[in-house]
Amino acid sequence: MRHTIFVAVRMYALAALVLGLAYPLLVTGVARVAFPEQARGSLLVDAEGVVRGSRLIGQLFTSERYFHGRPSAAGAGYDAAASGGSNLGPTSQALVKAVEERVAAAIAREVGLEPGTVPADMVTTSASGLDPHISPATALAQVARVARARGLREDDVRALVTSRIEPRDLGFIGEPRINVLELNLALDGMQSGE
Repeated sequence: MRHTIFVAVRMYALAALVLGLAYPLLVTGVARVAFPEQARGSLLVDAEGVVRGSRLIGQLFTSERYFHGRPSAAGAGYDAAASGGSNLGPTSQALVKAVEERVAAAIAREVGLEPGTVPADMVTTSASGLDPHISPATALAQVARVARARGLREDDVRALVTSRIEPRDLGFIGEPRINVLELNLALDGMQSGE
């Protein structure tokens, strides 16, 4: 019996060293060499060198001076510790009511937006609740508000939005999209003349 316990403890110690220490160190080292930006969290830094967030995780923007991301069902909104969707199905009355309220709020907030023209991602949550991207249509729907709040020309803000459109991955996977945090940082840079 003692021999069996000794072998089990040795196997546990070996597995803990290999799987708990050596393997994670190896994977981290390979990631830092092969994908250095992603291994560091894909952090976005502003002009002063301050980390403003990650390009992979959405943030809540409420100021009229900034583009807003998708609604979030993650905790109190963009809570990475509570990532997840609302889990409301297409026949859910709670979902219908939430979307109707968001449509009304978007029409009231965005200049020139009318019923039937509100982009879907402007009023629906993503599966994770942390989606950092919006569609070009959602960004363009916000141009007038942002330009007015910042005292900028709409054409200049629209050109910035257009310049930030990311294409489909590999040319056919997903949809064109805009990273909200990157767009807002570029907007701040445009305002400061950088």
